[in-house]
Amino acid sequence: MAKEKDSELMIVSAELVRNKIYVIRGQRVMLDSDLAQIYGYETRHFNEQVKRNRDRFEGEDFMFRLSSSELANLKSQFATSSSGWGGRRNLPYAFTEQGIYMLMTVLKGDLAIRQSRELVRLFRRMKDYILDTQGTIGQAELTKLAIQTNENTRNIRRLEASVDDLRSFMTNFYDEHLGRELLLMDGQVTEAAAAYEAIYSSAKKTIYVIDNYIGIKTLLPLKGIGKNVAVTIFSDNIGTTLRKSEREEFQKEYPQIRLSFQKTCGKVHDRFIVLDDYETKTAKGFYCGCSGKDAGKKVTMIAKMADVQIVSPLMKSLMGNPKLILR
Repeated sequence: MAKEKDSELMIVSAELVRNKIYVIRGQRVMLDSDLAQIYGYETRHFNEQVKRNRDRFEGEDFMFRLSSSELANLKSQFATSSSGWGGRRNLPYAFTEQGIYMLMTVLKGDLAIRQSRELVRLFRRMKDYILDTQGTIGQAELTKLAIQTNENTRNIRRLEASVDDLRSFMTNFYDEHLGRELLLMDGQVTEAAAAYEAIYSSAKKTIYVIDNYIGIKTLLPLKGIGKNVAVTIFSDNIGTTLRKSEREEFQKEYPQIRLSFQKTCGKVHDRFIVLDDYETKTAKGFYCGCSGKDAGKKVTMIAKMADVQIVSPLMKSLMGNPKLILR
């Protein structure tokens, strides 16, 4: 673990981060030496932590090693802006924004939490940087970022409060920067993503989602389901909100999820979730006040159905519908 030497740490600020962001291979990145100093590590020890979790950084959209020519070009442009380029035996690693978010799930301890929260706050405020970056990130990378950002924020919330003001920070983080996405379930105010995850994780064999308006956010809560659970989503995908590329990237991240799509053929207006055999008393059913992709954006609720067999005729008719082809 890194020793906490506050006097040697970089004070995270907008000016600092802007000065430490470089455009390499068409992506905006930060170098390992600068991130190591932010987190209070020696560069060598910082990279050792990353190597222990190398599977989390696969692909150049998370991190990559600079070539000799790239480093030389960087030095010629920014001769005095970084203190970690000289005297190194190995070429530096570059981390994209996605890679920096991933670091927050790898680096542990009080200092890492403290510095991570400052970076999160800063990235949320740097709207000009985020808008600037959209031109260099493709659809596949945006989907990966959506998936990973969702995972990162969930992991951060699960961290034990090893810093006194962590609880206060998380409250402010969601209220002021991300906006808390809440809904009513069983008469209680619940975080939208947690509500859907709780429902899906209770399925034993099958999950049926009936929703004409779907998106990547519809899929994200499914990541924690059991290995033997099959998922069928009935939807006409109105507005083509969920794209084929997004579904493919989601399946790459979670290949264990058996996912299929069928049309509703205009037969359904409302949204439902049905778990397991809909013709038996052991099945569970839920009425959802809005589409899963919009959960928490407006006041809505999820209500458990007293008798799921009420929707049995509907389910039988939907099962014979053609497959939904995503575009």
